[in-house]
Amino acid sequence: MRQPERIIRLKTVLSRTGLSRSTIYRKIAEGTFPAQLKISANGTGWHESDIDRWIADPVGWRPNREFDEVR
Repeated sequence: MRQPERIIRLKTVLSRTGLSRSTIYRKIAEGTFPAQLKISANGTGWHESDIDRWIADPVGWRPNREFDEVR
């Protein structure tokens, strides 16, 4: 059975990437870092797999468009 997708918060993303908070949000705006998900009224997080993909290839990372396809 496949494990459910984990959502990680900003503190974990900062620790895992070594980037600063401002750099993460700048890269999101540029489209070179995974965008966060709204998980509550005042909370956001990231899919752990998106962060893992970015860490594996930060220069070549592109958004995963599998959910954007028109069916």
